[in-house]
Amino acid sequence: MTVLHLADEGEAADLAAFLSRLLHYDRSAAVRLQAAGTALAVFGRPPSFEVLAVRAVRLAKPYENGLDVTLDVTVSAGELLESVDEPGATAGVPGAVTGPPWAGVLPPRGGWRAEPGLPAPDALRALVAAAVAEFRARTRELPPEGRTRAELDRIGKEIWSRTVGETRLPVRAVHAAQSLGFLRPARGAREEDLALLSSGAWLRLRTPYGSIAVRRAGLGALDVSVR
Repeated sequence: MTVLHLADEGEAADLAAFLSRLLHYDRSAAVRLQAAGTALAVFGRPPSFEVLAVRAVRLAKPYENGLDVTLDVTVSAGELLESVDEPGATAGVPGAVTGPPWAGVLPPRGGWRAEPGLPAPDALRALVAAAVAEFRARTRELPPEGRTRAELDRIGKEIWSRTVGETRLPVRAVHAAQSLGFLRPARGAREEDLALLSSGAWLRLRTPYGSIAVRRAGLGALDVSVR
């Protein structure tokens, strides 16, 4: 089995936490791994949010067992989590699985530019809390016969499709960032570590712990990187 040597125990713990959160939303979740040199990107798609989550992981050194240039494979998130050795700061790469459709369509590697208007982290967390409270209040008001899955989905879509402030970022992307642990306070974080970026049809909320990418509606397959 190919062995990934992570930079330290903290990187291993953060990777394990990210995988655990993905599995909370989808017990059969798959992740796509892409790496070159000592940088690893882990892509996942929690189905509840309709976004792409990206966790960057620092590696201490490239790979063993003959893999010495690049890594690009889709694997089971559960099997990858089981292979993470936090004290040893290593992870084994499981065997490849048939990737879900989203794994073939990833955000572009470059061409990102800053988008204005993103609120501060505290304001984003407050926005998510208010949206969750609104969803709960509105669903509690429904009569028992009206509390159908279709009606709950309709209310959720209305709330989570709203945009953040004057930006084009849907609230569901911020909710995903909060739920996956990307919006927690970071020691020593700078204001520029949290940013909204765009490239072609994609928007990306970048945080110190990872990114949430979402493809804007109505642009079809323009500016999509298929790899």
